[in-house]
Amino acid sequence: MKTDKILFGAAYYDEYLPYDRIETDMKMMKKAKINVIRIAESTWSTWEPQEGVFDFTHLHRMLKASEKYGIQVIVGTPSYAVPTWLAAKYPDILTQTHAGQERYGRRQNMDITHPMYLKHVEIIIRRLMEEVVPYGHVIGFQLDNETKAYDTCSTYAQAKFADYLKEIFNNDLAALNHEFGLDYWSNRINAWEDIPDIRGTINGSFGAEYQKFQRKLVTDFFSWQCSIVKEYTRADQFITHNFDYEWRDISYGLQPEVNQWEAAKPLNVAGFDIYHPSAQDLTGIEISLGGAIARSIKKDNYLILETEAQGNHGWLPYPGQLRLQAFSHLASGSNSVMYWHWHSIHNAIESYWKGILSHNLKENATYEEACMIGSDFEKYGSHLINLKKKPSVAMLLSHESLVGLQWFPIHDDTNYNDIVRWLYDALYKLNIECDILCDADTDLFSQYKVLITPALYSVSDTLVSALRTYVEQGGHLISTFKSAVSDTMLKIYHDDLPHNLTDVFGMTYDQFTNAVNVGIKCENPLQSTQSINFDDTQSGKNAANTVKYWMELLKPSTASTLAYYEHPHWGKYSAITYNHYGKGHAAYLGCYFDENILKNVLHFLCSEAGVDIPDVEYPVIIKRGVNDLGKEIVYYFNYSDDVQTVTYHGHDAVMLVRGNDDAKNEGIITDGNSIILKGWEFAVLESVDKF
Repeated sequence: MKTDKILFGAAYYDEYLPYDRIETDMKMMKKAKINVIRIAESTWSTWEPQEGVFDFTHLHRMLKASEKYGIQVIVGTPSYAVPTWLAAKYPDILTQTHAGQERYGRRQNMDITHPMYLKHVEIIIRRLMEEVVPYGHVIGFQLDNETKAYDTCSTYAQAKFADYLKEIFNNDLAALNHEFGLDYWSNRINAWEDIPDIRGTINGSFGAEYQKFQRKLVTDFFSWQCSIVKEYTRADQFITHNFDYEWRDISYGLQPEVNQWEAAKPLNVAGFDIYHPSAQDLTGIEISLGGAIARSIKKDNYLILETEAQGNHGWLPYPGQLRLQAFSHLASGSNSVMYWHWHSIHNAIESYWKGILSHNLKENATYEEACMIGSDFEKYGSHLINLKKKPSVAMLLSHESLVGLQWFPIHDDTNYNDIVRWLYDALYKLNIECDILCDADTDLFSQYKVLITPALYSVSDTLVSALRTYVEQGGHLISTFKSAVSDTMLKIYHDDLPHNLTDVFGMTYDQFTNAVNVGIKCENPLQSTQSINFDDTQSGKNAANTVKYWMELLKPSTASTLAYYEHPHWGKYSAITYNHYGKGHAAYLGCYFDENILKNVLHFLCSEAGVDIPDVEYPVIIKRGVNDLGKEIVYYFNYSDDVQTVTYHGHDAVMLVRGNDDAKNEGIITDGNSIILKGWEFAVLESVDKF
């Protein structure tokens, strides 16, 4: 979805504040050139303190004050945190999970399939929308908040699951038992009414199918909420949701609990919440990967609806970093930067998740830098909005494969998202920009010179056929260990691995093991990457750059070997293979190894595919795209304290803005010119001519 300006703002909660300061806040926002606030999604119990009793005082205060100061509004539906009276009236609204019965207190503890929950959600949404309709400066609506199924295993959910199974198996119990292998340990289901409580299953296929069903519950929930909200929206208003990622105290990888591609279908624009380290730990990787996933959901620009200002403990940005982070979001394709939140909260669990303002609610260094960002966006936004990006590399992500490695892990210290990050982080540090695809995007494969599939454990025959065609027609496929092992219900294929792709990769394997004291020895054309030996064998510890966690003993047929295992017993087996097939090539990485070797491998493979790789690596990061004016925008970021000098490559350009210095009077920048970046500085260039 195109926007006519960069949306710059924050979540605002008049109902949380310790005293009336709404006029002061609006004036401070206006000074910072904040042009949008998000409101209303967190306070159902304020809007409806008792059943059927409504009080929208704070809502109208925020709407009237923002209208007065020319600040637009995104209104959130408040369905993600239920009021006490609702939980008291219907105790089983607090859902049963694998861990047992939920208790009241935290948010997102309810059963989103409960009929009385859904009834009351519809009531509060309709009442809220009726209050909001008269306000012309409301530009959009956010459904719920970082929604999941919350591992609901309630009787309502499990009854729906039984209906779901009847539908996908066409009422054929024999087909269900065969596909899930339920003869094992006498788990066979011989009557539909005998489907057991899912929480006891030891069958990975059956359990994984329930997780797929839970993801569908979220998709259905969005579709339902969206249909209600659409009854009240104008043609110029959008509907979005603030999706998130796997959470490891930061936004880490693909969200396991939501199929965001499916869930976003009724939305006008994808919204996301990205949180990441700052200060000495700021790398920009989470912003970049998060942005690549966000772009992929609707194949369009997206909105950052939440990111940190001061944030959690340890996230206070160095001077200049808040601005660097804001432009990093734009460089990945966002049309907004919005903070959670405007003001720090004085009670409850997120009291120290600090907003733009600290607890004294006065101007501070973060606010002053936010004012600079607002000024930048107002001045240069028309050149930076709606950035279109066309990377030549894509990475295919799969929920079924993620869940497959949950049920059948390869090691306690690594899972699916770790493997995704292993590959993505190396590409990022090489300045190889990357799109994200899902397994429904097979028609898009041909747009990319390189397609990477991290641990694509679960594959349909349709997907395998698309991968074969991609390589046959000239594509370059890079796959890792644990690829093409099972079908989409985690039933392991009984042919040679990788399933129906052995000729494409020119190799197979039938044995694998944990990597203990194993090195990797690179062959031509990778001999420039040193031969790595394990060391410290007396203590049993591996060097940092040995093979780790998992290794498959690859046996090439037509493939050449790029690396062998270095080990007295496994040394005859290949670790990395590379095969010519049709008009393309396919590489297979049979093990997990050091990032430095991975960067060399990816550099070689992407170069062979004709990918243009910059001559500079992290901590300098380069991002490119084309703006609404048809001109190329080039971002340079220095994610370090050290001064960096980079050489500009591209069409004649002008400097739009830079982080620490005035960009004026730098003249025309031509191919081969040097650009100096101070610590944590960025620079944004625009081509003189249309690209």
